[in-house]
Formats: sequence, structure tokens, C-alpha cells
Amino acid sequence: MQWFELTKSGVKTEDYRELNEYWCNRLIYLCREDMTFSEFVKYVNGKQVNQYYADHFAFKTFTTNTMTLGYPKSTDSDRILKYEHAGVEIREGNPAWGAEEGKLYFVIKHGNLIK
Repeated sequence: MQWFELTKSGVKTEDYRELNEYWCNRLIYLCREDMTFSEFVKYVNGKQVNQYYADHFAFKTFTTNTMTLGYPKSTDSDRILKYEHAGVEIREGNPAWGAEEGKLYFVIKHGNLIK
């Protein structure tokens, strides 16, 4: 609830997802046929990622980020937030927003709130 409320208030502008096979499958395309998601996770955790985007992977494209508090009914607008998608990065997150210090994450950035 804490992270939802910080996001709803406009303070928290990004969400963090683990660098694991599940989130790799959801957020990226691997550009190298000889690399598995598991190998990608090991690779990313040992590199400065930004300089390797073009050769090894590309982010999937999205238009919106939807965040919910629990499992609300579709009409419960107090517990559903929709934002313009402002991109994904791989980098450290903000410990004040729940990230573990020094750890790399998929960082999902929120744009403007969609009413």
C-alpha cells in the first residue's frame, strides 16, 4: 500500500522489477539467438548496461503502465492507476522507494497520469 500511495501522490515516479527470467520475458527481446534469459541476467549483473543495449537486447514497447492496489473491480478508480509509459531502464533503484541499495532492476518509468 505504501508504494501505491506514493505513486498515486506523484512522489514515486517509477517501479522496480527483479532482473529475472519472468521479467526479462515480459520486458525485453533478446537480440542474440545464442543467449538465454538466464544468461542475460548473469550478463547484465556484471556489466554497465547502457553501452550494450544495441547488441544484446531491446525493450518491448508499451503505451501505458497500470498499477493496482490489490485486485480491485474494474470500476474502482481509487485502486487503479494508469500512467503513460515513459520507458524502461536497467539501473539501480531508489532505496527510499523500496529498491535494495546497489542492486540492478528493470526500472519502469511512469509518465503522465491518464484520467
